[in-house]
Amino acid sequence: MKKQLMLFVGLMAVANICAAELKIGFVNVPKVLEKAPQAESAKKRLEKEFAPRDKSLVAQQKELQALQEKITRDAAVMSESQRRDLEKDLVAKERDAKRAQQEFSEDFNLRRNEELGKLQRRIVESIRELAKEEGFDLLLTDGVIFAADQLDVTAQVQKKLDAIKE
Repeated sequence: MKKQLMLFVGLMAVANICAAELKIGFVNVPKVLEKAPQAESAKKRLEKEFAPRDKSLVAQQKELQALQEKITRDAAVMSESQRRDLEKDLVAKERDAKRAQQEFSEDFNLRRNEELGKLQRRIVESIRELAKEEGFDLLLTDGVIFAADQLDVTAQVQKKLDAIKE
């Protein structure tokens, strides 16, 4: 038992000596994602790309609302067949609008994920470059429960991203 305790204490001492020579840091990737200029550029590109479709969907919704109001307002003075035709038209347009909204959401999510993937690859590249330039032995990202401020190299990664021109 005493030998095991001595061995454990010896291993801890060796581990402490080795750890003192290692350069370790961590990067708060969500913070980098939030502040990266490339994220803002991607957001603007997506807005520009999807704005026409968004406007079209809004117009469709207004048309549906106007049709619904017409049916409600004029139902008493319409013939049964006119009312039925308008209701069929409303149902068909609602179905088309729902399908268009779903396609819009799917397309938007796909493009957003593409843009996010590009940005994440750039962040990883910047982290690797920083690790090599600054001589880090280990850089950690997600899953860090605690890290002392002197280990946090997030700001340095952010500077690298700021320097990258799109």
